[in-house]
Amino acid sequence: MANMTLVKTPMPEQDPKVRARNFQEVALGYTAEMAIEEAGRCLKCKNPKCVEGCPVNVRIPEFIAKVQEGDFKAAYEIITSTNALPALSGRVCPQESQCEARCVRGIKGEPVAIGRLERFVADWYRENVNAMPEKVASNGIKVAVVGSGPAGMTAASDLAKLGYQVTMFEALHTAGGVLVYGIPEFRLPKAIVANEITKLEAQGVEVMTNMVIGRVLTIDELFEMGYKAVFVGSGAGLPMFMNIPGEALVGVMSANEYLTRTNLMKAYNPDADTPVIQSKAVAVVGGGNVAMDAARCGMRLGAEHVYVVYRRGEAEMPARAEEKHHAKEEGIEFKTLCNPIEIIGDENGRVKAMKCIRMELGEPDASGRRRPIEVPGSEFELEVDTVIMSLGTSPNPLIRTTTPGLETNRKGCLIVNENEMTTRDGVFAGGDAVTGAATVILAMGAGKKAAAAIHNYLSEQK
Repeated sequence: MANMTLVKTPMPEQDPKVRARNFQEVALGYTAEMAIEEAGRCLKCKNPKCVEGCPVNVRIPEFIAKVQEGDFKAAYEIITSTNALPALSGRVCPQESQCEARCVRGIKGEPVAIGRLERFVADWYRENVNAMPEKVASNGIKVAVVGSGPAGMTAASDLAKLGYQVTMFEALHTAGGVLVYGIPEFRLPKAIVANEITKLEAQGVEVMTNMVIGRVLTIDELFEMGYKAVFVGSGAGLPMFMNIPGEALVGVMSANEYLTRTNLMKAYNPDADTPVIQSKAVAVVGGGNVAMDAARCGMRLGAEHVYVVYRRGEAEMPARAEEKHHAKEEGIEFKTLCNPIEIIGDENGRVKAMKCIRMELGEPDASGRRRPIEVPGSEFELEVDTVIMSLGTSPNPLIRTTTPGLETNRKGCLIVNENEMTTRDGVFAGGDAVTGAATVILAMGAGKKAAAAIHNYLSEQK
């Protein structure tokens, strides 16, 4: 008998006033009883639309049925038959616009909490079993994976399962890509990412850090070293700025830098080698998930006031509803329909204020979103000592400028065909390096698709 409750089983969370000053995980996860209760809301549809909404085609009704039975190990095995990283996607995937958006329970009430159940299953398995995968017998064929974020990790795992000798190259000193440098500890604990890297190594994947491909080694040199194919999953780490007066002042930085210092380099620790400015008032410019992450980090690093400044209204913000909700609960102030026009410095060249102008929404632009228009004479100053630009990112040009025959579009993203192969034979790509900044689960889907394409390509080469 299905549980016909119209709302999801609530997820326990830290109190907002407490969590706003610590880096521990906000959402505490379901208990087994909560998971079984929520799993009972699934109608086990014969033609599950939720699966169609999942970029990695998790067999959702099947794993939820096992959760309802209390067979969490079987549920994990079903999930991981298509999704190598459920503990990650269960936390950061935008289920509300993908699988849960297709759930029929959402027609008259809230959809089944698919993401929460996926997270529960992954956490239960890690805490109670955590068996390392077995290494498949090697076929002797070497494949290089550039980047150790969600696209690279997924591609490496799938290729290792097929017997390939995979080496994953990471530019930074810790593997995990955006999962470790970009997403804060309070949303995705780094121990979980480290556990997934350990699983990759158990599969036989060699992980090499401090390897900047295009600088330490080129893609041509990888081929010379005997790699038969290369997957580029290097992400989109080049930040964008507004090019307004004052952006060179001390106290202005990209969200990428701010989050990397905070997450990867432990800037919240006073003894860290790479601290960040101890701010009293922070302005984060932008309205996406990265902006929410930066703002919430600013609050946790001790700021008295943190503002999210966005040129459109809150309804137009691309950030997940959950992230906006959590940010507001933690005391982040939203300054919507505002746009910076100048950053003002003091006599020492440090930020002391940000001059903004109020906006109103006009006609839709080419993307279909209403275009923000300045309101004449509405300028005002926001007293802040730190400004964080979260305006989006593009791929670093290093790989494309050091690899002959590798073409990109006008945004610097690698061009791929329907099989994820670039314009250079044997070089495949996926994730943010191809799409520009997008979601973790879309990157995972691209890595999965590319691994299959690489296998087909190399099979034809024999």
